[in-house]
Amino acid sequence: MGKIGIYEVYLLLQMDDSILKKILTKIGEVNPKYDLEKQVYDNGELIEFIDNPSEEVQLVAVEQEPFSILFIQNPTERVQLVAVEKEPGSIRFIHNPTERVQLTAIEKNPNSIRFIQNPTEEDQLVAVKKNTYVIRYIDNPSEKVGLAAVEKNPYSIQLIQNPTEKVKQLARSKGVNI
Repeated sequence: MGKIGIYEVYLLLQMDDSILKKILTKIGEVNPKYDLEKQVYDNGELIEFIDNPSEEVQLVAVEQEPFSILFIQNPTERVQLVAVEKEPGSIRFIHNPTERVQLTAIEKNPNSIRFIQNPTEEDQLVAVKKNTYVIRYIDNPSEKVGLAAVEKNPYSIQLIQNPTEKVKQLARSKGVNI
């Protein structure tokens, strides 16, 4: 049986976060080997208990556990990119991701578009060119996006909200009954 870590103990005990933070901080004060920032190298989620972590610590945390970006306030674009490169779905925890971060997530996994509020037309085109079925996650796609999806997969017409007549015609021309 493997060792149980501090975070696992936390889960078992269901402690209040403030109590756990005090315990973890005290342990680090007594034995610097267990300093909270050093523990992030083994468990990225512990960043939740660090006030104003440096960008270096943030990078370590998201490299170790991409979803730990949830606990980072205002992560830099660099930190956001590391998180979505490791796990594109972590974009759901990033408030106002940059266009570069959005495209990176979509390129890694087009399904991640469902976690992006108001994706740009470029985001949408990249996503549907990689996987036409993600058009179901796009609210009222533009005609250009609809045409790109149907051109690649005529049956994706069934997933498009309010397709334009031109998009419908393309689907019909490819043998789809609408």
